[in-house]
Amino acid sequence: MIALVTRMTADVEQLWLAALSQNLPGETIVPFRQLDEDARQKVDIAIVANPDPADIARLPGLKWIHSVWAGVERLVSELGESRLPIVRLVDPQLSRTMAEAVLVWTYYLFRDMPAYAKFQREHVWQQLAYRRPEQVTIGLLGLGALGAASASRLKEAGFSVIGWSRSAKSLAGVETFHGEEGLDLLLSRSDILVCLLPLTSETKGLLNRDRLSKLPADASLINFARGPIVVDGDLIEALDSGAMKHAVLDVFDIEPLPADNALWDHPAITVLPHISAPTDRETAAAIVAGNILTYRSTGALPTTVDLERGY
Repeated sequence: MIALVTRMTADVEQLWLAALSQNLPGETIVPFRQLDEDARQKVDIAIVANPDPADIARLPGLKWIHSVWAGVERLVSELGESRLPIVRLVDPQLSRTMAEAVLVWTYYLFRDMPAYAKFQREHVWQQLAYRRPEQVTIGLLGLGALGAASASRLKEAGFSVIGWSRSAKSLAGVETFHGEEGLDLLLSRSDILVCLLPLTSETKGLLNRDRLSKLPADASLINFARGPIVVDGDLIEALDSGAMKHAVLDVFDIEPLPADNALWDHPAITVLPHISAPTDRETAAAIVAGNILTYRSTGALPTTVDLERGY
């Protein structure tokens, strides 16, 4: 038996249940809230979306967990010492959606849309000098599936693209860096810095005052990764001083972003409600189902999360 364990509203959870059941007609999938004690004993797989860890603990026969999200740092943290194998969603559609968002908001910064919006509010008729895409360097932090797809779209658009990852990686047509020294080099050359890193103990607070100060004058930031990677106070300081030009933020330490948070009204910050790469329920359900069917037929688990690294 498979348990669907989420903190979604009942209506949204039912949509996921329908999509998963359609792809797994031979399986019994039941929302956790509908399982009695006897049924909980029979559950061996949990499909989850930010589940309450107390609910997971009440499934004694659980062998592994499949998340319907790509990011699993919250899940890993909340499950603590359970050590249950966790499979995160790896969906090519998610990579395409993220690459699209990276390109859109890179164009937003590249074509000076924040400045023109300010001019409109002030009734100022002013034209800014045009730069060609190849004159602008985009620095990508994170070269996994999302970073690789984004690099490809940016290259197609004519931008100069460089990238950094925790360990050495290579991408066609992209100069890549790794390690602390490599991070400093990438930052020093990034006119627009795009963060796509997973949140781990090593990346929390990575973009602090010291590292932001290594960016070129008038650089901008796009954070589509996780909020705690950026130190908000240090970012605001860099923007207020004029050292940085603008920041597009789609992720935050607390979500939804509290109404009284200063980020909402900062003139050099664009706030987005975590919309850069929403999970596609249709493609995600098919991928989760495929992984479960393979497990049922071969006993082999899909690639699991490294619990030490957190992704």
